[in-house]
Amino acid sequence: MNKGYTLNELLIITCAKEIKDHQNVILGVGLPTTAGALAKALYAPHATLMMESGIIDFEPLVPLNHIADAHSCRGFSYATDLFTAFTMTYRGFVDVCFLGVGQIDKFGNLNTTCVGDYYRPSLRLPGSGGAADFISYAKKTVLTLRGGQFVEKLDYFTSPGYLDGGDSRDRSGLFPEGSGPSMLLTTKGVFRFDEQTKEMYLAQIHPGVSVEEIRKDIPWELKVAPDLNQTERPTDREIQFVRHFAPTESIGRNMRVELAIANTMQRAQRRGKS
Repeated sequence: MNKGYTLNELLIITCAKEIKDHQNVILGVGLPTTAGALAKALYAPHATLMMESGIIDFEPLVPLNHIADAHSCRGFSYATDLFTAFTMTYRGFVDVCFLGVGQIDKFGNLNTTCVGDYYRPSLRLPGSGGAADFISYAKKTVLTLRGGQFVEKLDYFTSPGYLDGGDSRDRSGLFPEGSGPSMLLTTKGVFRFDEQTKEMYLAQIHPGVSVEEIRKDIPWELKVAPDLNQTERPTDREIQFVRHFAPTESIGRNMRVELAIANTMQRAQRRGKS
């Protein structure tokens, strides 16, 4: 009998399959680390996993607490520094990176700075950090959108996707030819970018989701792949790995908050009885 799975587990496992053997991969905290650990264990044993801080070829033991968390590793080949990690990206040595999205437009340009006016935003986001550098110079960028939005025009242009579409990114002369976002993973489906126009299109839908439901989130006329299919169901082995490696990632942030509140209330009740 097949295991049931959470939406978070589906997202992690779908991301992991974007990592191929022998690739150099920069991982951030959270979903990317879990996806990298899964890929290393099941699909890409020779992939080189790297932290943004400069810890190279690490063997994940538990999820990272921060970008320089050597305690999360069984070991690593060597440690350098933040400057060198970015320099490796500029020189073309990074094959895949992962970035979260606040706002995204049809050509994969990103806003992770603010929603609304910059000086009086309705929501202040984390900012660029290394995002602009990684999406600019990594050969392939996997994007994840779990609480952000699709927009016609970004409130703030933080990181470059395919600029105005077509060959505008390559013509700018600012980025390695052929680089840019390759996939956007959301809670409803998987989006990719047309090879010629660089416009985002719907490539896969998650189980239980309709195209019409997805179109409601998108302010432009969304293109859909002619061979649109459903996101592949995770195997029991994949689900089991995620639950063992990162149980809190597998249940998701909302559930973690609910569990924390429940645990706090239980402790308060126990104190009240003693």
